Amino acid sequence: MSILDRDSLNAFCRHTHVELPPTASGPLDGLTFGLKDLFDVAGHRTGFGSPDWLRTHPAADAHAPVLSALLAAGARLVGKTHTEEMAFSLTGENAHYGTPVNPAAPDRVPGGSSSGSASAVAGGLVDFAIGSDTGGSVRAPASFCGIYGIRPTHGRITLQGACPLAPIFDTCGWFARDADVLARVGHVLLGTSVPGPLPGVRLLVATDAFAQATPAAAAALAPAVAHVEALFGTAQPVVLAPEGLAAWFEVFRVLQYADIWQTHAAWVQATRPAFGPQVASRFEAVSHVDRREAAAMAAKRLAIREHLASLLTGDTVLLMPTAPDVAPQRGLPPKETVAVRERMLALLCPAGLGGLPQLSLPLAQVDGLPVGLSLLAAPGKDEALLACARLIHGAHHTP
Repeated sequence: MSILDRDSLNAFCRHTHVELPPTASGPLDGLTFGLKDLFDVAGHRTGFGSPDWLRTHPAADAHAPVLSALLAAGARLVGKTHTEEMAFSLTGENAHYGTPVNPAAPDRVPGGSSSGSASAVAGGLVDFAIGSDTGGSVRAPASFCGIYGIRPTHGRITLQGACPLAPIFDTCGWFARDADVLARVGHVLLGTSVPGPLPGVRLLVATDAFAQATPAAAAALAPAVAHVEALFGTAQPVVLAPEGLAAWFEVFRVLQYADIWQTHAAWVQATRPAFGPQVASRFEAVSHVDRREAAAMAAKRLAIREHLASLLTGDTVLLMPTAPDVAPQRGLPPKETVAVRERMLALLCPAGLGGLPQLSLPLAQVDGLPVGLSLLAAPGKDEALLACARLIHGAHHTP
């Protein structure tokens, strides 16, 4: 039976459906996965959430290396998962293909742009799923759907054979319902083993990031912070962004917009795609970024990276809310969606600006709706975050 026969969540693409068996045996034997429809599958066209992209691009010549690695490790691809149009959204509402269901909150968005991957994992349709994360497209859906999700260090995992949004921030991320599967996938994609217990971890807690969250979300996350502290020691309070998270978001926004336009201007101008209303307005804004402003923001980004490097030394792990609140309602008016997006990106942008790994843990709820706690570390510390998550998950689920 095809996954499409069991997919009542609209998590999987009908227009680019493909299934592939494993090519060898390995650490992912017996596991099934979904692949965000911006990664190439040989002989098939990649949709990228856009009918116009699908129409104007030929079938892929080769698998994306990420796909090849997973198949060679014993995993089975059951289908391609929906992405928001051009991966340019944090809600997951695609004007052309619909919105995947958030199994943890069916009247709310699943988060985007890796919406189908998060929905498929949260709904138990697959063991894990591959997404991408530029501005938060794995971390936000993980928080909203109550699952584990990781954005790795920028550049750690190849994005060959993946449609770009903003290459200076783009990463390949993944989701799972438990930390062990998350770590096993990491072992394959990162090419290294995940270490055991980490006695030398130094914890920080970002007070300004918690202030950015709603009071209800911050209160719900407090016991999760205490749970992590019980394992690794008391967290030292710090200010993550001395200039303010809103100022950091503006640096991220300008640089992302400039990179998106540099990447896609020629195709947009030649094709004149029929974008959905919200994505159309974003591409209109992207087309007007001032190069001088982008150059000034690039200098500011260097200063931010230096600050983050001084903060996240050695085996330091910083705790912060993944998102400021639970998942927004589906179908919000455009102005409300913009406000939600900007508030979310103020929390999500530090990892992008620093090229840092960030892992969202499903450790809290507000009125029964999930909200994630994030672990943030220095570049290259992906394995340490996966090991921390496995330890936290084990302690959290011990009777």
